[in-house]
Amino acid sequence: MRRKKNPSGIRETIEAVLIAFLIALVIRTFVIQAFKIPSGSMLSTLQIGDHILVNKVFMGTPVDIPFTNINLFRMPGFQKVERGDIIVFKYPEDPKRDFIKRVMAVSGDTIESKDKTVYVNGRKLVEPYVQHVDPDIRPPGSDPRDNFGPVVVPEGSVFVMGDNRDQSYDSRFWGFVDMSQIKGNAVIIYWSWDSSKSWPRFSRMGRLVK
Repeated sequence: MRRKKNPSGIRETIEAVLIAFLIALVIRTFVIQAFKIPSGSMLSTLQIGDHILVNKVFMGTPVDIPFTNINLFRMPGFQKVERGDIIVFKYPEDPKRDFIKRVMAVSGDTIESKDKTVYVNGRKLVEPYVQHVDPDIRPPGSDPRDNFGPVVVPEGSVFVMGDNRDQSYDSRFWGFVDMSQIKGNAVIIYWSWDSSKSWPRFSRMGRLVK
């Protein structure tokens, strides 16, 4: 004799799965989200294959219709975006893509670069996290990689750059990031995979992103 399936048991299972899915969706939308680093623009702070958690609570986050890029509203934040923050944001030229860069200047700041050295409000920045791989300096007017500005960051925007300064496509080339497009700030590396060695980078797991 085959046992008949218990309708109430099936219903309870379906309800549990739906509740778990909704909880995961709420956490992903409003609290924290996982991202994988696909490129080397933030070397050596972030390696290709690092998996990071991004805090979406402190800075507030744009709320989209699930599984779309249609923005509904932005949650209020509890913390202002500051210089030095590493943020994930919607790439201005293609909002379907997410970028991660370091905030170099905020609203009202004047930023410029002279022969690879960055100045904010007339002060030279001390940047121990920066990596330069090309010793050549491109002159002003050729492109903005090594020399640009001065430019003033408009209200409600930030200016971002990659730590791998010679190999980063950032605000020097495509402009400012609107605050409404910031998803959150990178907090911690929870997993890291070295594809060249097919082996995890255990020493990077649990490292704070800064």
